[in-house]
Amino acid sequence: MNFLAQIIYWLNIPANIAGEFLTAPVSAMPGWFSNMVISGLAGIGLLVLFKYTSNQTAIGRIRDKVNANMLVMKLFKDSMAVTLQAQGRLFRGAFLLLFHAVRPMLVMVVPVCLLLGQLGMWYQFRPLSVGEEAVVSMTLNSKAESPWPQVKIASMPSAEVITGPVKVFSKREIYWKIKASREGYHKIVFQVDDRTVEKTLATGNGFMRVSPKRPGNEWTDILLYPQEKPFEKDSAVHSISIEFPVRQSKTSGTDWWIVYFFVVSMIFALMFKPLFKVRI
Repeated sequence: MNFLAQIIYWLNIPANIAGEFLTAPVSAMPGWFSNMVISGLAGIGLLVLFKYTSNQTAIGRIRDKVNANMLVMKLFKDSMAVTLQAQGRLFRGAFLLLFHAVRPMLVMVVPVCLLLGQLGMWYQFRPLSVGEEAVVSMTLNSKAESPWPQVKIASMPSAEVITGPVKVFSKREIYWKIKASREGYHKIVFQVDDRTVEKTLATGNGFMRVSPKRPGNEWTDILLYPQEKPFEKDSAVHSISIEFPVRQSKTSGTDWWIVYFFVVSMIFALMFKPLFKVRI
């Protein structure tokens, strides 16, 4: 595992522990409400983090100059020279505000990415329903001409194989179609030569933590799919995926949930900005 992937994996360990505990109420709430509560708390938390990682004195001074120049433009709008000078100072102030926002943004990017990885398990996909079918795919390491290991599903207590294994030699991928038969979190155990590897399967109704992919050693996949331990670089298996259904919702469904998250968190941050006396 490369250095960046290893760092993200280590960060995911406490994030998974905290995320499983702190986001557990999501399963008992309407999706729009749970996402609103989490987004609002995140917005307030990021607002406080911005306050203590930014130079509030400098930002306040620049803000005062920006307001003064806007007043100058209003009072001396008939003077082209004064207006142009004020506009120049406004652009300079905007650039300085952006400069002072860089440090807190760099600090905030890590917790935000980890939080989004945790929320994605709740909102991006939904679990399989009993009787519903899905495709399971395993991608192998090494080149297309390398010898293939012996691969089979050794144990799958919550589902049955409908079709497969189907091998795609050019992509070094193996596919199975399965049918869910029992609710809950269960392990699919694969036999790969003399070793066993596992993948989590979520079956049920409502909101459950869903991990559609056990990733390889790419840092992007480890960030997007944080729940399961990534495969090592020298493993025979590169990754295992399950095609979970997308969740249909404008507030807590596939792709839309993240838009809702940022909009609500921004609204809460602006609402609480005067209370915490934060200059942005």
